Amino acid sequence: MFAERRGDGRTLAFVLMPDHLHWMVELGDGLSISRVVQQMKLFSAREIGYRVWQRGFHDHALRADEDIAQVARYLIANPLRAGLVQRVADYPHWDAVWV
Repeated sequence: MFAERRGDGRTLAFVLMPDHLHWMVELGDGLSISRVVQQMKLFSAREIGYRVWQRGFHDHALRADEDIAQVARYLIANPLRAGLVQRVADYPHWDAVWV
């Protein structure tokens, strides 16, 4: 994915919802989340030919006591909770390194 191509980090999980993106990324050394998100937005807007992202974003750093795989499962289950599909496997716009 984008972060890997640039060397900014490693995508662990993502789900692209109709109006937003959930993205779990492990940052590369010395990189800020703000810079990585900014670069992802610029790259993807260029690829599709127009600006699609809002200016800001919300971030959440995982705490040491949080189970990263459990957080990823919660993240990719967003289409289920939104009522878009009956099973996660039926939603085409997600991925996780554990699958």
